[in-house]
Amino acid sequence: MYPDTIISALQKFKTPYFFYDFDVLRKTLEEVKKHAISKDFHVHFALKANNQTRILEVIKEAGLGADCVSGGEVNRAIEAGFAPEEIAFAGVGKSDEEIELGLKHDIFCFNVESHQEIEVLNELAGKHGKKARIALRLNPNVEADTHKYITTGLNENKFGINETDLDDVLGMLPQLKNIELIGIHFHIGSQIQKFTPFEELCKKANQLNNYIEDKGFKLTVINVGGGFGINYDHPNDNSIPDFERFFGLFEENITLKRHQKLHFELGRSIIGQCGSLITKVLFTKSGKAKNFAIVDAGMTELIRPALYQATHRIDVFTSDKAKKTYDVVGPICESSDTFRKDVSIPEVQRGDLVAIRSAGAYGEVMRSAYNLREANPSIFSDDLNSD
Repeated sequence: MYPDTIISALQKFKTPYFFYDFDVLRKTLEEVKKHAISKDFHVHFALKANNQTRILEVIKEAGLGADCVSGGEVNRAIEAGFAPEEIAFAGVGKSDEEIELGLKHDIFCFNVESHQEIEVLNELAGKHGKKARIALRLNPNVEADTHKYITTGLNENKFGINETDLDDVLGMLPQLKNIELIGIHFHIGSQIQKFTPFEELCKKANQLNNYIEDKGFKLTVINVGGGFGINYDHPNDNSIPDFERFFGLFEENITLKRHQKLHFELGRSIIGQCGSLITKVLFTKSGKAKNFAIVDAGMTELIRPALYQATHRIDVFTSDKAKKTYDVVGPICESSDTFRKDVSIPEVQRGDLVAIRSAGAYGEVMRSAYNLREANPSIFSDDLNSD
């Protein structure tokens, strides 16, 4: 829960809006620097988790690079101050215009996901007199033990190059004069809270690293992606993930050759806990078997509960009454517009201020204008502290 001074300040703004606690963000980044960057690991922040320019500037100053999955994200990263040589461009469906944008800026690396993408990249690079650096995104067929919509490393997923196609891809590369293979890339899923999948990933990465180098290719980049989860149930007690254990696992289990560097692409674990969706209670009502707290935020602001059946902690800032069980729902004309069902929170009334926690990742970036909803400006703790 936030201090009373912050809660008092937050009551001044029109809801719903996202609030970002930069103290939490900076403390999180210090842990990343301590356990990764100090060991010469390269950490790219995934802009798909949050693309607020002010947030990106803080992350860039901490020494991280950028992981982008669209041309718009590449442009945003450059606007926020990331150097092109710090930008990796991933994504299973890059358009020609997006590829040309990456070539124009001479970005660090394209993470490529298919035989055809490599051919198109070679053609476009030649057209512009460029040489494109690539990392092969390989599908390790590792079960991430997460929601099926955010599992990305199985044979059935649309992402990556399967091992059965690897020899064909390696065989074509010597003929492609505008392509330089510099590494391999993996990403097995998101919101992974167990460490076993990452251990399995390390085994597969070591095998494939050795296999490709034995074929005569020199890989300088071993990119193991991201996916490290956060604690949505207890953000107050677990505001910073266990980066010591996470990075330590890869340090212990990945076998790098002398010419290789280890790269990561983290998003949620860096930004998730510093953000909350602040909303007000519009109405309360009781059905036959339910009590409803109807708030002014909806799935238009935070779609994760509707899309992934995700659960976020809900804190009530302005009530100290006895607890009552509610379905906390939004105003959108969809039954799926529900943040929590049967959640026990202090009894609320019209006008109470509520925080939906751990919304820094995949919250604001997925906001929509469905029902012609207007977006209120985000609020940053640095601005509150400067008042």
